Amino acid sequence: MNTSIDTKSSFLRPNLETKGRLMRGFGALALAFAGGVMLFKIVLLGLVLLVSAAFVLFEALRGWCVLRACGIKTKL
Repeated sequence: MNTSIDTKSSFLRPNLETKGRLMRGFGALALAFAGGVMLFKIVLLGLVLLVSAAFVLFEALRGWCVLRACGIKTKL
């Protein structure tokens, strides 16, 4: 039963290098800016963009990519 704990921890294991982390950081900034702008026009879209920015920022800070963790190859 202890293997399920090992599987979860390996899923969240960092899988990005510096370049990928920087790209996700810039992506998070762009999403946050767009979300801030859209909050004044279409509130729901602005909130979705801000939540997306928070998740991408988490990926950048953690050095982890959800797509790579699921086995999808990315270029960066």
